[in-house]
Amino acid sequence: MTSHPFDIALHLTPDFGVKADQFLGTTSADWWNMVGPFGGMSAAIVLNAVMTHPSRLGDPVALTVNFASAMSQGGFKAVATPVRTNRSTQHWLLELRQADANGMEAVVLTGTAITAVRRDTWSANDMPMPEVAPADAVARILPPTEGVVWIQRYDMRPVTGLLPSTWDGGASSDDPQLASLTQLWIRDDPPRPLDFASLAAMADVFFPRIWLRRSVLVPVGTVSLTVYFHAGTEQLAESGTGYLLGQARGQAFRNGFFDQAGLLWSANGTLLATTHQLVYFKE
Repeated sequence: MTSHPFDIALHLTPDFGVKADQFLGTTSADWWNMVGPFGGMSAAIVLNAVMTHPSRLGDPVALTVNFASAMSQGGFKAVATPVRTNRSTQHWLLELRQADANGMEAVVLTGTAITAVRRDTWSANDMPMPEVAPADAVARILPPTEGVVWIQRYDMRPVTGLLPSTWDGGASSDDPQLASLTQLWIRDDPPRPLDFASLAAMADVFFPRIWLRRSVLVPVGTVSLTVYFHAGTEQLAESGTGYLLGQARGQAFRNGFFDQAGLLWSANGTLLATTHQLVYFKE
């Protein structure tokens, strides 16, 4: 384990002597987000349980996590169980468990993952990276010094789609798609070589689309997050510690829930991952 804040928060200790497929971890204050840890870090933790599991086959191609409850500060258990292994794919069930207010162990996150041995095949990219100003020509968001601490862990440089400067209920554009569109450059701060866990965490960096769409600061919470990994280890290694370009927009807002879709490209234009999440909102 390195001294990087991401690796410290990601650290897991195998606990196989107590329960097969179980790891122990501790939440990190460096990744706090209002009522609990940043959801992207929770996703990265359960993916890391898969990545460090001695029975793993291949690399991640899909990850879905469902947030059952906010985590509290302190210890937790991460469970990654391989439920089926085929010749080139492997299917996983995931859980994060933590003691509740009564001291009883409760599930705070459920999920699934698929790993696979990648093969060289015909490939195409039908979602090319948009032409935007380079990262060094875009101003960085000044992160807050308290409250939503996890933002300080990233160097984020929005090209378009900043959060509203005034919460007045007015959309930033007459075009609904543009009103909820964000494009930004992002990388770990301090810089860290990209891997599957950090890519999974970055898939959750986009602010809730309803805030941009309505310019109303309504309470929100991610219910489910899915990441599809289109890159293998070689493409991640090529990205190194460089910036990724992220793009996200909302799609439908209705009856207390909305979804948002995102894409993450390397600086050289390789589509590394696509992501989708369902978010709860309250009037």
